[in-house]
Amino acid sequence: MDEIGFIIPLHRRRWLLYFSGIGGHDSVIPVGQRIWIHGKDRVAGVIGRKAVHLLEEEERKKKPEIKDLWIDIGASSRAEVEGAGIQLGDVATFQVEFQSLLGDRATARGFDNKMARSSWRGMRLLKKDGGLDSGVGVYAVATVQEEIGLRGARTSAYWINAQSGLAVDVNHAVDYPGVSKTRYGASTSARGRASCAVRTRIRSYSRCFEMRRNWPAFLFKSTSTQGHRHRWQRDAAQPSRHGVGILGVALRYMHTPCEVLSLTDVENCAKLMAAYCRAVKPGTDFTPRLLPA
Repeated sequence: MDEIGFIIPLHRRRWLLYFSGIGGHDSVIPVGQRIWIHGKDRVAGVIGRKAVHLLEEEERKKKPEIKDLWIDIGASSRAEVEGAGIQLGDVATFQVEFQSLLGDRATARGFDNKMARSSWRGMRLLKKDGGLDSGVGVYAVATVQEEIGLRGARTSAYWINAQSGLAVDVNHAVDYPGVSKTRYGASTSARGRASCAVRTRIRSYSRCFEMRRNWPAFLFKSTSTQGHRHRWQRDAAQPSRHGVGILGVALRYMHTPCEVLSLTDVENCAKLMAAYCRAVKPGTDFTPRLLPA
């Protein structure tokens, strides 16, 4: 599964490792973080910057840039770096793991996109509770390279060529200060009912062709018992061949090593997927149609 990280494109200054971001980073986040470099072996390191005491007044006013940061593994020479098995092109991730918080909430790095493994929980619910039409097949796919262009979703969706699909991702939670609900929607994080937003993403780039309107209506009807919310957006998998809806779980602090979500929301997401799959029949029609202007 995909997550944001770093890549080491070159060595400079003997024992320091300079790096670039993989995926979207706020450059203030990496400063002072512990990381794992995934080379021949997993090597621990820290992301360094000049100490605050040594910053000039103008430097303190500016946001740091990733190009001005470096990784320190404790080496004192380039030979030590190479002896640790680190090579150009190795990748790194934040050295942060899963931790439970109060209530049903948890924090970890990479909930975006690893939370999407709830699709496998949806498959288990289908197996356990039944209700899937014998003429319907269900595929669960875990993809990579979402953060650098949604590439895995495109190839997987095209190869399977399903009648319809559900992509699983995260939404921005808006239950903390400074985030506009009118601009970003009303996604919250577990307030006693499912806050897993159902978004149908359609061909917003075409003025003539859109996904047939009975498809989103079918999606909402089949999952109505789960207390979903929805809004319209576009999805990378949809242009491959067929229609895709997206289930988005509310996430706080996206693209940081301390992302926060509700485990209840993740479970509700799995229930939504199972409910949708049970509603699909072999004769369900998801054909795109020309709509009147």
